[in-house]
Amino acid sequence: MFSSALKSFTSNISANYTLSPNPVSTSGPWKIFDAKKKTTGKAVSVFSFDRKSLDPQSGGLGGRSSAASIRKAHEEVIERLKKEASSLARLRHPNILELVEPVEETRNGGLMFATEPVTTSLAGLLREKDEQERAGGVGGRTSRYVVEEAEGGGRRRREIEIDELEIQKGLLQIGKGLEFLHESAGLVHANLTPEALYINAKSDWKISGLGFSTPSESSNTATSIVPISLAEVLNHDPRLPRSVQLNLDYTSPDFVLDSNITPAADLFSLGLLIVALYNSPHASPLQANSSASSYRRLFNSSSSTPSQSNNYLSTNPIPKELVSSVLPRLIARRPAQRLTARDFQTSQYFDNILVSTIRWLDSLPAHTPNEKAQFMRGLPRVLGQFPKSILDRKILPAILDEMKDRELLALVLQNVFQIIKLMPSGRRAFTEKVIPRLREVFAPTKSATERDTGKEAGLMIMLENIETITENCSGKEFKEDILPIIHIAIESPTHSLVDKSMRCLSSILPVLDFSTVKNELFPVVANVFSKTSSLGIKVRGLEAFVVLCGGGSNESDPAFGDDQRARKTASGAALDKYTIQEKVLPLLKAIKTKEPAVMMAALSVFQQVGKIVDSDFLAMDVLPVLWSFSLGPLLNLQQFREYMSLIKSVSSKVEEEQTKKLEELSSNSTNTSANTRNNDIMSFGADGFSSGNNGGGKGEAGDFERLVLGKNAAGPRADDMLEGEWNVPSSSKMQGRGITSHRDPHPGTPVFSWSTPSAGATTSNHTNAMAGALSSQRNPVSRTITPDQSLNNFPSLAPASGIGASFVQPLQPTNNISPWSTSSPPLNTSSNPLNSMTSSLATMNFAQPLQSSPQALSRSSIPPPPLSSNNSYQPQTSTTPNTFSAFNIPPPPTTSSGLRYGAGLGAGASSSNIGTQVKAGSLKSNASSQKQGLDAFESLL
Repeated sequence: MFSSALKSFTSNISANYTLSPNPVSTSGPWKIFDAKKKTTGKAVSVFSFDRKSLDPQSGGLGGRSSAASIRKAHEEVIERLKKEASSLARLRHPNILELVEPVEETRNGGLMFATEPVTTSLAGLLREKDEQERAGGVGGRTSRYVVEEAEGGGRRRREIEIDELEIQKGLLQIGKGLEFLHESAGLVHANLTPEALYINAKSDWKISGLGFSTPSESSNTATSIVPISLAEVLNHDPRLPRSVQLNLDYTSPDFVLDSNITPAADLFSLGLLIVALYNSPHASPLQANSSASSYRRLFNSSSSTPSQSNNYLSTNPIPKELVSSVLPRLIARRPAQRLTARDFQTSQYFDNILVSTIRWLDSLPAHTPNEKAQFMRGLPRVLGQFPKSILDRKILPAILDEMKDRELLALVLQNVFQIIKLMPSGRRAFTEKVIPRLREVFAPTKSATERDTGKEAGLMIMLENIETITENCSGKEFKEDILPIIHIAIESPTHSLVDKSMRCLSSILPVLDFSTVKNELFPVVANVFSKTSSLGIKVRGLEAFVVLCGGGSNESDPAFGDDQRARKTASGAALDKYTIQEKVLPLLKAIKTKEPAVMMAALSVFQQVGKIVDSDFLAMDVLPVLWSFSLGPLLNLQQFREYMSLIKSVSSKVEEEQTKKLEELSSNSTNTSANTRNNDIMSFGADGFSSGNNGGGKGEAGDFERLVLGKNAAGPRADDMLEGEWNVPSSSKMQGRGITSHRDPHPGTPVFSWSTPSAGATTSNHTNAMAGALSSQRNPVSRTITPDQSLNNFPSLAPASGIGASFVQPLQPTNNISPWSTSSPPLNTSSNPLNSMTSSLATMNFAQPLQSSPQALSRSSIPPPPLSSNNSYQPQTSTTPNTFSAFNIPPPPTTSSGLRYGAGLGAGASSSNIGTQVKAGSLKSNASSQKQGLDAFESLL
């Protein structure tokens, strides 16, 4: 029940509006609060009057009659204040304070009403200026009104300056308001003081304080306002605050001395108010102290009456135009000598370009479209002359209201961005005032099917000022409000608009985060690039890719200054490496046109891509496309060279990185392992074979011989029957048998391999084998036979009975000369050995079949050689010239039953420089017999 009763006394304004905790200003009996409507968020100012402020500060004399008279006086004050608010509801004019919510009584008997947002009253502003001048001296810093924030309780500084232009503008607006009251409403304000004037959020001066307003005596206009009684209002009541009574300091002598109520009385009050604006402190030159008798005494003396001779009792100089032509016709004793409100507006004081511009701006809605366009074209020339506060609070809101006219949109935006550049607080004005209008005007509409040229012209102006936009809004605001407008421009069917939007990317990217660029901006640019049929847009799209990949704009934009152009270099890639590889490069590959402009623009993209992607991607994906583009039929020599320069640069980068990678990998292996892998690249797993100087042990050779002889059981050791360089015996073993070891002159070279070497190796091995054969013939320490590498069946060799190990030859040649040998002229040691070797090879007949003798095959033995002092084998020296080539073994002396023995060369003998030394036969006991030749060891092909 109690809460319901409480709600019944709660005002409608308190229920529907959220008020600031503290008043932002005071004016007369009113406290002014900033407020916002809860449902719409609309800003208003709430005027609140507390009835307790009428209570006397100290107890007065008198009984019941005195209390009754005080209550009556209080009721009269309440009615007068209600009249003030209700008069605002009846009077609608741009220079009269606009009423939003009508006056209502609060539960404690007070009053409350809501108006358009106001910053302060003129009285409050003058008090602030007085405090600043006392702190900094006369002529101190410019006045700025400080108020509490509506939200958060913080303090902010309102930029309201009392400079000459602000005063001119305000006085002109007051003159317009008085003209309306006098001529249209037929009213006299009767209490025109600084407390009755308010400054709204647009820096306009508004008239209020109509509690003492009354019809003029000479007016014939019908009105419901009850006339005032001069006798009552001029009688000061000490029981009431001075703020609720008539202020005699600004009252005309028509009221006090003549008891006449005429419109001219308000012009006298206006003259006193003008003097107060320049006076210090800012007060009226008449100080009557709320006493009518004191007021009369002031006018009895010329020295106490403001006039031109005493500078209107102002302590500070007053502008010459006011002193010479305005104030003498305002502060005049007779009403007939004073200016009317209409004449006041046309005085010489207001004849300058800035005041005329403001006056024209106030009447802008009433002009024709051609006049508006002409005004907007000329406005930029004078904007720099206006005070910043007027730009912010007066001019900017006025021209923003004209954005609803699409024909004027481009002209309006030109002035808007110039104002933002001129204002020191441009960031706040842009976010609070401009962005909401831009969002409203450029919001995409689904029903729009035709091109809107006015809107496109506005978009072009907006893109030209993209630097100003990015400097005056945060990244969040840009993403939410500006980026959708940029998307509209990029997707526009107008090519000039798309071109301009593409060139703005370098200014847009620093404001956006990576996710927004990748997921919202890049797809739009890529879509336009892939679908456009315009060559110019294709080139602009490629330039946009350069910027997105971290490059700068290739050309300067005349819309930006030099300092702005210098900042248009991207500090890093806006897209990541994955997006560039997976999204950008496919777009480049899909380019079908081979126009040089497109090809060279693509070259710039490739140059930037080459700095970001991996080397393997460059090698496998980028280089093929570069080669394809470089061979375009329309490129000239210089353009082709530029492509080749990039190709070489990319290839060099790939080579350097790959080389570095391989060097890092090879550092983990030893040099020996690396050499072994390089030498055995064609050995196909035959790494177990040893080189000629580093052969395996005797056991390994025995295993191999048992394998090839087909003997698994124990028997004569293979090294007793056949010793070759597959298993090089130790020197002591060789010396014990009286045989000198044959060493490979090339240490470290493999002696035998089952694999087929490469062509290069074959040539080298040919040379080594021939040189070794020549050396062996000149110094026949031992004779060697190179086994055929193409052996498929190596026959088992069985030792002969007896002490020696003679070999049964399954096949014996029947010709006198072995089919595998050819006669050659005597060796010319002075000639090049390679020539003789080449000729010997050329005369060999490798295709001649073997001929077998039908007679029984005999066994031959090699007699033991004579031992010399050094216990080494010494061959018999013959004086007969050598009539055999280097590839043949000279035959032994011919006997009745003897055979010639030739050294057979397999087809693959020339591919190895490693011979197999074979000792066939056993030593005979007769040491004095003639030394015989070796039994021929026939190779089976």
